[in-house]
Amino acid sequence: MTFSLVARCAKTGMFGIAISSSSPAVAARCAFARAGVGAVASQNVTDPTLGPLALDLMQSGLTAKEAIETVVAQGKFIEYRQVLAVGRSGGTAIHSGPHSLGIWTQAQGQNVASGGNLLANEGVPQAIVDAFLASSGHLGDRLIAAMRAGLAAGGEAGSLHSAGMKIVDKVSWPVADLRCDWTEDCPIEAIATAWDIYKPQLDAYIQRALDPREAPSYGVPGDQ
Repeated sequence: MTFSLVARCAKTGMFGIAISSSSPAVAARCAFARAGVGAVASQNVTDPTLGPLALDLMQSGLTAKEAIETVVAQGKFIEYRQVLAVGRSGGTAIHSGPHSLGIWTQAQGQNVASGGNLLANEGVPQAIVDAFLASSGHLGDRLIAAMRAGLAAGGEAGSLHSAGMKIVDKVSWPVADLRCDWTEDCPIEAIATAWDIYKPQLDAYIQRALDPREAPSYGVPGDQ
């Protein structure tokens, strides 16, 4: 009941993850990223401990492949889990347990990996990877384009209700962390709309955190 991608921007070193599901608040449980380290999706009968574990392993020096191998060795009920990772060199790795739900499959390339379960068809992850690799521009734009491609390829077998997108860069917090926890409309388009609004303000929010004396006005009533 989920499809996602984890990705790295080769030009900037940013990491990001985008995810959507028929279940509520999918990004709250499944999306993990750490600046300078990587991005991880932990999905399908979700164990949220696997995301931080994989990031800790990559931060200690393991590649994405080595980290996922260790997660598989250490994780509980790993046959039910689907875990995707991309590391600082752009290497990717995926584990999809044999008890993943419904139609499940995966695809990966340099700087990007995608996986899903309870899919409408087996081609969805490959469509996501292909769209990401064919795209250009800001990592957030590319994540949205890839998720739209996955939806156009069939997406999940059921209706989508939640989505999220997280991006990390050079600071210790996510520079973008956008979520739609429940909607009867398309949650991917809800995230796309939020991104269109947030993207022009992203740098200003970073500057306000680093040094508010140099930060631009908020541009809202009452702001001095």
